[in-house]
Amino acid sequence: MTRGIRQFIRQPVLGACAVAALLLGAAPAQAGPTIAFGKEGSLTFVYSLQAWGQARDFTSSTDAGKSTDFFLRRNRFTAFGQFNDLVGYYANIDAPADSKGGRDEKSIFWRDAYITIDHSDALRLIVGRFKNAFSRENLEACFDPLTMDRAEVVSYTPWGGSRDTGVALWGNLADGLVNYKLMVSDGREGDAVVRDRQRVTARAHVSLLDPETDYGYRGTYLGTKHVLTIGAAVDYQPKVAYGDYIGKTDPKDYKAWTVDAFYEQPTAAGTFTIAAAVMKYDTGKVALGLSPDGTVPAQADLKAHYIKAGYLLPHKIGPGRLQLFGRFERSTYSQPRGYRDQKWAGIGAHYLISGQNLKLSVEYATVKFDVQNPYDPSQRDYKQATAGLQFIF
Repeated sequence: MTRGIRQFIRQPVLGACAVAALLLGAAPAQAGPTIAFGKEGSLTFVYSLQAWGQARDFTSSTDAGKSTDFFLRRNRFTAFGQFNDLVGYYANIDAPADSKGGRDEKSIFWRDAYITIDHSDALRLIVGRFKNAFSRENLEACFDPLTMDRAEVVSYTPWGGSRDTGVALWGNLADGLVNYKLMVSDGREGDAVVRDRQRVTARAHVSLLDPETDYGYRGTYLGTKHVLTIGAAVDYQPKVAYGDYIGKTDPKDYKAWTVDAFYEQPTAAGTFTIAAAVMKYDTGKVALGLSPDGTVPAQADLKAHYIKAGYLLPHKIGPGRLQLFGRFERSTYSQPRGYRDQKWAGIGAHYLISGQNLKLSVEYATVKFDVQNPYDPSQRDYKQATAGLQFIF
């Protein structure tokens, strides 16, 4: 039945979406050695690096708002594999941001560390610290993006950032037509929380063409799959903050929802990709209270959407392939004075010398704020140019 659904949808939808992608914008990325042990065990090592150069030009009466920086966007060593046919594992250490803003931090920490239990394709378990299941944008692999990177402001949830510690039940149903995820995690913790309750995230998607059956996604499959996936998710944690932090009254719940779509179509004329999402994070406008908790992240009350598109040329140019991309984001916060509300637009290109394992990227973006902050140049209109090198072994 699912194969029939995909065949019915494939032809009329593909043409329409390919045209839309054209109008809107002009193998897993993993290598490394693998060690086998026992009858079923394996261990694979991967080193991944993104080195960036970035220049920003802020709207300012002086040069204080301008900056040029070279830094490591990501710098990871990963080990993953199988203990046996049932149990797997994944862990990586990260040392990012070295030299960003002139700081040589050299900090190393565990980005991910978790165990997987694969009972069947329909019933899988993850335990540890790993990506939160809420947004597709967060679940897209950061070394397989369509654009230069994830969205500036809409990809990370307010509690736990991109990762959280907990347990997730997930799997695929109906031959990969449906993918579901249910995650219970720490969420917001600490003395500022009204009650220490667990965060619950639920996500599901429907793949109408080639299925996306992993826990995460890719921002582009580089023409290897025909994909049309529609997803939705909700996120909830009760009593995360006080509306009146001084009086310790007016407790607020955190609620969020998102709907997203992803489409990629390879053709003889090249590969077209388009993706979009809308999302809302809600804590009852806690930042607008009489004495709000100043530690609540700004995106705890946020309405946002994005659309991005890409085009991968069909033939090589020299040793590599060229992929063009564009992106637009709109974010509206429930913050005093509205300084953060912004529109973000960017265009760029990847030159894929060895797929995602070795590539050069460039992007030019403009950011416009609804209200110019007279005290903070970073919240005034600015232009940004970024160049990056990605290497994976």
